[in-house]
Amino acid sequence: MTPELPSGLEHVRTTPTFNEETVPPGLLGAHRIASGVWGRLVVHSGTLIFRFEDAPEESQVVHAGEHLAIPPACPHRIELGEGPVAFAIEFHRVATD
Repeated sequence: MTPELPSGLEHVRTTPTFNEETVPPGLLGAHRIASGVWGRLVVHSGTLIFRFEDAPEESQVVHAGEHLAIPPACPHRIELGEGPVAFAIEFHRVATD
């Protein structure tokens, strides 16, 4: 099952757009988003492979024009697909008044 961003979140920030040459090495290894913060992986071109560390044998392929929600504090990693890729990560949290 692919997680969805819950309703009631506000956009906090978006990373720069990364490509196969500029992807930070930390994204290719196991890491997690802070507690209370959701991520949204947005692939602009090419393909990325996404894996949750609690089920590393189950990968999700994210193609250009697609996105994938990343729950808070869930260890995960990305892998580069074949060829060029461009992507960014949005961060969202519960809206505060």
